[in-house]
Amino acid sequence: MGVVGREQYEACVAWAKSEARGPKVGLHGPGTVTWRVSREPAVFLGGGAAALLQLAHPFVAYGVAEHSRTQTDPVGRFQRTFENVYAIVFGDLEGAVKASRRVRAIHERITGVLAEDAGRWRAGDRYAANDEDALLWVHATLIRTAVEVYERSIGRLSTTEKDRYWNESKRFAALFGLVPGRLPARYSDFVEYFEDTVRSDMIAVTQPAATLAAFLFTPRRPALGPFNHWYRAMTAGLLPETLRRQYRLRFGPVERAAFEASLRAARAGAPMLPRRAREMPAYVEARRRIAGRAQSDRVGRALEGVILRAVRPATPS
Repeated sequence: MGVVGREQYEACVAWAKSEARGPKVGLHGPGTVTWRVSREPAVFLGGGAAALLQLAHPFVAYGVAEHSRTQTDPVGRFQRTFENVYAIVFGDLEGAVKASRRVRAIHERITGVLAEDAGRWRAGDRYAANDEDALLWVHATLIRTAVEVYERSIGRLSTTEKDRYWNESKRFAALFGLVPGRLPARYSDFVEYFEDTVRSDMIAVTQPAATLAAFLFTPRRPALGPFNHWYRAMTAGLLPETLRRQYRLRFGPVERAAFEASLRAARAGAPMLPRRAREMPAYVEARRRIAGRAQSDRVGRALEGVILRAVRPATPS
């Protein structure tokens, strides 16, 4: 499709604004499938799989490897990424557009040259973060992984709900310059696109992708070793088999048992948790904003901080 230019980007932003629920509510709002899915912390079970799916596109892998601080500040990059994502999903309209423009400004600086042959790509081919196919693939990995994890750990979504979720996501995609009319019409069409892309020569695990994947699953603290082994199994279970092999992720009987048991436990335990324990802070703050109350979710943000401090790399002595 080519690189998303400024004119296309601005037209897509204008469309997203016209489709928004209102200045205060933002792109989605209460009652949308997007808020219902995105408010669940369980969706983070698919974070590793979504990351590796994204990195399987050579443009994404080289862009991340050569233009980000993933290997020096992985937690910081994760935090910054999701601040922008949740600003778009749960923020008011002004905040969503501001987050979109921040990401756009970063993406405009991310260009380079591939150093190896991979799939259809050849060493010397130029890559850009604002490549339309790469942007669509990144968007697709988030949607597909969120639906799969939600259905495995929370509950089934009907065909109608999946269609609504996919169509709602087009507002999010538009804020990255993706033209809604060029996207698959229904969720079933989207799944077909996703599966065709996985099998295509557009997707290939490059050396930067393999290096980043190995880094992501290397414990930064010895105490995190068991967590890393468990999360590697969760990630492997959510990846298509072809990519699991390319990343050399084991998914034998032990990993499969841990994967299935974890999802069963999540699905059985979720209904017993208090509602507040199943709501992301960004969602809580969005509900408070719409209701005209104080927005800060101090409890949720404090818990977030504890988790981020726990997984942050140890400072060398």
